[in-house]
Amino acid sequence: MVKSNEEKINELCKLLLEIGSLLMASGANTARIRVTILRIANAYGYNAELLITHRALMLTLYDEDKDYFFSRLKRTSPHGANFRMVSGISRMSWRIVEEKWDFSQVQQEIDRLKSLPHYPRLVILSMVGLAGASFCRLFGGGHIEMLVAFVATFVGLFVRQGALKKSFNAYLCIFFAAFVSSIISGLSVKLQLGEHPDYAFATSVLYLIPGIPLINSLSDLLDGNLMNGMVRGIHGLIIAFSIALGLLSAILIYNI
Repeated sequence: MVKSNEEKINELCKLLLEIGSLLMASGANTARIRVTILRIANAYGYNAELLITHRALMLTLYDEDKDYFFSRLKRTSPHGANFRMVSGISRMSWRIVEEKWDFSQVQQEIDRLKSLPHYPRLVILSMVGLAGASFCRLFGGGHIEMLVAFVATFVGLFVRQGALKKSFNAYLCIFFAAFVSSIISGLSVKLQLGEHPDYAFATSVLYLIPGIPLINSLSDLLDGNLMNGMVRGIHGLIIAFSIALGLLSAILIYNI
């Protein structure tokens, strides 16, 4: 069955918005999203105008020769970090240009990227815990402080993941994680475990630092995407405030 021009542009618009939504949810900056979507649209012979906000994407595809355009809006998923998705979509966009993929091939590749397995939860918790212990070592902590930092980071991330699964507000999840990590590491300060227990206390929440939002905020501001840059910057500051509030709560409880 031969598709009409309207059906083709509708299907392409849906694919492009899904790609943009995946990039946004995976931690890509505004410039990368815009370049990737325009590259794919141009590969199929259409021009595109894209409006990118923190929570939604609006795309207009148009064909100047046929004097036809189509607009569509899509809300984005909660933001996180998935660089495998970002790099996979980037490679896919170039293959679309070079190998002239049809829409079904693009959809199959999107489905494949979405189905890629994540690392097991225990592996993620252990690796992030080791990262927390390593930060503690860099600050000058000994073996006891490193162990405390590992346990605090491990349990804090476990609590955050559990809170996210229960659909708590994202900032509350950060607060819960920071509070639990601070309570665990603060106990070592209260009991004076090790020579410098304050090192474990200070580094037990570093896994929550919003590096990606702050980096993307600066990148967007430098690229001239001022609205997205400011929104992402404020998002990062609210995360930082949630971390600080969790630390403060533990300090007040232990009076340290």
